[in-house]
Amino acid sequence: MKLNQSVLALAIAAVLLTGCSSDDETATDFMDGMQAGTADASLSGYGDGSGISGSETYGSGYGSGYGSGSAEYPNAFLGPEFSDPSNPLSKSTIYFMFDSSQVQQDFIPVIAAHAKYLLSNPNRRLTLEGHADERGSSEYNIALGEQRAKSVARMMKVQGVAESQLQIVSYGEEKPAVDGHDESAYQLNRRVELLYQGQ
Repeated sequence: MKLNQSVLALAIAAVLLTGCSSDDETATDFMDGMQAGTADASLSGYGDGSGISGSETYGSGYGSGYGSGSAEYPNAFLGPEFSDPSNPLSKSTIYFMFDSSQVQQDFIPVIAAHAKYLLSNPNRRLTLEGHADERGSSEYNIALGEQRAKSVARMMKVQGVAESQLQIVSYGEEKPAVDGHDESAYQLNRRVELLYQGQ
């Protein structure tokens, strides 16, 4: 019940924080393979509004898994809930549409669960690692990865998470989740990874 309240609070905050976006992008094909009717959470307020655009393209869906690479549950050292696929805390990757730092609706429950965990564990620290695919300049992709991480951090702060619990890092295109030069690789590389500190 409290998780549903957190999700509702995030949705309300999203509506309140929604501002004018300089992106003219549309998301009509984004959600193929994901929940129908939720193509965009309309969270433009969670982007930075700087108009980052032009270097990435998007594909259709991300498949059923949220994790990336061989470390499917990188936060499992914190407890069994972090490796239970039915628990949103086991999800440690937030994916993004092309050239966007807007958090999509499917990932709001994941962010809400991690925010609730951080509120219950004020000594825990979370690193938000922003990433981009290989297209665009290195500088551009570092900025885009940073904006993605800041979008997730903003949503957590709305839930009451202290800024001191969050660290933002951007790797841009330097640490791809998967190697490849096609959309199936690109869509897995456009992400923010949620990694707790201190094993």
